[in-house]
Amino acid sequence: MKALTLLVAGLSIAAAAIAADPPARVAQPRIVFTKVFPGSTPAFMQITVDKSGAVEYREDPKDDDPLKCELSPADAQTMFGLADKLDHFSHPLESGLKVANMGMKTLRFEGDGAVHETKFNYSEDLDAKALTDWFERIAESERAYIGLETAVRFDKLGVQDAILRIEIIRDQKRLLGDKQFLPLLDRVANNESYMNMARSRAAALADSIRAEK
Repeated sequence: MKALTLLVAGLSIAAAAIAADPPARVAQPRIVFTKVFPGSTPAFMQITVDKSGAVEYREDPKDDDPLKCELSPADAQTMFGLADKLDHFSHPLESGLKVANMGMKTLRFEGDGAVHETKFNYSEDLDAKALTDWFERIAESERAYIGLETAVRFDKLGVQDAILRIEIIRDQKRLLGDKQFLPLLDRVANNESYMNMARSRAAALADSIRAEK
């Protein structure tokens, strides 16, 4: 138990160091979401979204080369609208209820020369729940991207399953930043070393993503 507590504390300190850029250095307002949940996959994640929709995703607090993607302007506006409703995290969100450990979450707002953050395991605030789910959707999307990239590079027989996972997330309306997948999908579709079924699936998904307005 003591080791677990030290691990959570260590990850939290490292995450705080990443997020702690002085507001003056922040080009535009941004929201930083951190979740520390030892024993889960991933045990640590940090997602930064700025008002333009630019996203950075990390699974290691020491990662200086995070995954990057872009949200649509509408999605970014929705997330920042929820942050506005939550007063930029200037008040507590923790419910105080005795519930299971669901991962220690931190929401941090940086912008307009001010920084606010709050930590919680579980919140009953509907806007906090909604905003947390947006970040969970980003995490699902980036995990799917990592899965496809890994399969494309190291496991050609696993490419079809990786694409299927992306399709499922997309059908559930949870896929975000879908344009990031296009280079990998095109690589599969245009390379005869991959299975024909995987190539066909990759081409169809790429066409569908490109057709979205």
